[in-house]
Amino acid sequence: MSRNNQTIISQFLLLGLPIPPEHQHLFYALFLAMYLTTVLGNLLIIILILLDSHLHTPMYLFLSNLSFSDLYFSSVTMPKLLQNMQSQDLTIPYADYLTQMYFLMAFGDMESLLLVAMAYDRYVAICFPLHYTSIMNPKFCASLLMPLWMLTIFDSMMHTLLVARLSFCESNVIPHFFCDISALLKLACSDTSVNELMIFITGGPIIIVPFLLIVLSYARIVSSILKVSSAKGIHKVFSTCGSHLSVVSLFYGTIFGLYFCPSANNSTVKETTMAMMFTVVTPMLNPFIYSLRNRDIKQALLRVIYNRKISL
Repeated sequence: MSRNNQTIISQFLLLGLPIPPEHQHLFYALFLAMYLTTVLGNLLIIILILLDSHLHTPMYLFLSNLSFSDLYFSSVTMPKLLQNMQSQDLTIPYADYLTQMYFLMAFGDMESLLLVAMAYDRYVAICFPLHYTSIMNPKFCASLLMPLWMLTIFDSMMHTLLVARLSFCESNVIPHFFCDISALLKLACSDTSVNELMIFITGGPIIIVPFLLIVLSYARIVSSILKVSSAKGIHKVFSTCGSHLSVVSLFYGTIFGLYFCPSANNSTVKETTMAMMFTVVTPMLNPFIYSLRNRDIKQALLRVIYNRKISL
């Protein structure tokens, strides 16, 4: 097809969720409640860590970054989904699509990298308790976080710029409720081999390698605990690592289910369900997992409330 006969696409059509029209208002209220819960829960974690000096430790420094990432990760997708459900206008400009895609990849990548940093923190705390403060010092934590944020910014920017050079001249329908890069590449009428190659190259360091490092960290932790083989030691490990393990299982379970274990019959319902778990449910549940299973968070909340009453 010649360039003169092509119609350059300037906007896309996000089909959203396969919800019957009579249930639109019910699901709108549900998703709005879930989004508000996500915002309030993650904001509460961040504020507690900022206000309570007892939480100024490496573990809670990483947790505050995780809550920040979850907060913005959900805020990238949910407002647009709610707007589409309310207005029934499913269009999104090309520039807005790229912007959402950029932030979605950046905060999604950051969550993966933060989880491996938190796993390393738990590994040092359990296997080298006497050297924990010297190893996980503030300078080391800052030098660990800075490259992680720079890596996610670079990775998402690279993929966004590679997509921006593509041409879209046929269908503009995206069978999704958020701006997914894989769905966009399927609509391109120009060569996407470079894009697919870079996704394959960067997917390892961003998703696979962190997951393997987390598995290795917990293998070393379990090996260290089995040498002690005391009920008290095992209970301490589960109380220390239980929240992190739950978040890791939820995050990587949905990632692998969505991108690495596609359905044999290409079930749209399955893909939509896994995408909802990844983009909506996981950021909402993370604050509850850390709050309900973390004594320090509960005590910090009580201290902040008590100090607030005293000041009033």
